[in-house]
Amino acid sequence: MLFTSLAFLMLLGATFALYYLPFLARFQVFILIVASFVFYASAKPWLLAILVLSCAVNAVSSFGIFRSESLAAQRGWAVLGVSVNLGLLLFFKYSRLLFESVGGDLRQVHGIGGFLLTIPLPIGISFFTFQGISLVVDTFRWKKKGEPIPFFARTFWHHFYNTTFFKAFFPQLIAGPIVKAHQFLPQIARKYFSQLRWDTAFRFLVTGYFLKMVIADNLKDQTFWIAQPYFLSLSTLNLAALLFGYSMQIFADFAGYSLIALGLAELFGYRLPQNFRFPYISRSFSEFWTRWHISLSTWLREYLYIPLGGNRSGAGRTYFNLFTVMFLGGLWHGAAWSYAVWGTVHGVILAAERLVHSDKREAASHWAEHALRIAFVFSLVTMAWLLFKLPHFGDVVGYLKAMAHNARLPISKVMLILIALYSIPVLLYHAHHLYASNNPNRGFLKWHFFFYGAMLFLIAVSSGGSGDFIYFQF
Repeated sequence: MLFTSLAFLMLLGATFALYYLPFLARFQVFILIVASFVFYASAKPWLLAILVLSCAVNAVSSFGIFRSESLAAQRGWAVLGVSVNLGLLLFFKYSRLLFESVGGDLRQVHGIGGFLLTIPLPIGISFFTFQGISLVVDTFRWKKKGEPIPFFARTFWHHFYNTTFFKAFFPQLIAGPIVKAHQFLPQIARKYFSQLRWDTAFRFLVTGYFLKMVIADNLKDQTFWIAQPYFLSLSTLNLAALLFGYSMQIFADFAGYSLIALGLAELFGYRLPQNFRFPYISRSFSEFWTRWHISLSTWLREYLYIPLGGNRSGAGRTYFNLFTVMFLGGLWHGAAWSYAVWGTVHGVILAAERLVHSDKREAASHWAEHALRIAFVFSLVTMAWLLFKLPHFGDVVGYLKAMAHNARLPISKVMLILIALYSIPVLLYHAHHLYASNNPNRGFLKWHFFFYGAMLFLIAVSSGGSGDFIYFQF
């Protein structure tokens, strides 16, 4: 069920109406759990069993940690919870990739094995699995410190109830932001209609729907031509423009989803973490990863990079840790080796960046140098997105060869105009933030109602054809 569909808007309206009825106040969490199950089960109802299983595994293992007195027992429950989480993720997301990587042929597999290898990927499993791991690890860390756990219910069934709500909450269920247990569980309480932050919800929702429906959904009709064999007959300039357009599209699509999720959560009195902070003005790759998919990068840092040793064990181990985290972070995005290569590319660049600047302090520099650095980082990030759009390495190589050899082919001016038209708002979105951050008293805040009105108008008259969010596949 897409956030942009009529069915979702009807579900949202009914849920919102029931949620704030005074005589149903004690059932607010239950109402959201039911709505979340309906939302998740709308496409493939039987996959709801995987979500419920994941909730049960994390509730049992985290409660086992909570009730255990010895450190060995607590560690055992933690290992069990994390292992089952990763096992479910590996089975449902990566079993086919691993099978084919060792030379297996799915056409030759029959019976129960063939059935298991062809089970469709449960939507959002990467996101709710990471949230489950955060619950288990957070509980273990708090218990190990010997302090009261502020987000933990005292009875198992109450804890299971809260865990199900935490993992299934529909605004962030399918594509994040990845919410950690210690961020979300303390928020569970009765919510009052009078306390709603309407202005915040409005800004998130309008901007998010504009980025998705007007920008991403229109650009997808152009970036469609990146696919094999269509790109073979396009000029070098068109191929470069398509890559630029896809960079704009993937930002508008994912940042748009995240803003919609934040706005929907606000409607029910919950606050989700920010997931994007104008990533295309980054002057380095390390800065880029503090601005792009922030909830994933902070999760990887907190639950993987730091436990591996972070930067505390010498330069060589630090580079190894960076490489490992980015490799696994890339593979988290999809069950294809191209995603791992994409993560590895970012890991190598981050390591090289750290090596070059390890003994240098960031000095103030001229605006022109800032602009060049932004353009450099954006260009490399954009080139790397090709591994997202074309998961087969042969197609990536073919696309790059076409860019090198198609300079004399005719240029499609209509394509260039449409890509430019729908990319300009994303560029202005970043440019205004960059200007306002350097000139805090000279932004366009006094005109914000005009811009939100314009976005609402364009959503009504210029939305593209509805399409899945790109990150639904992860």
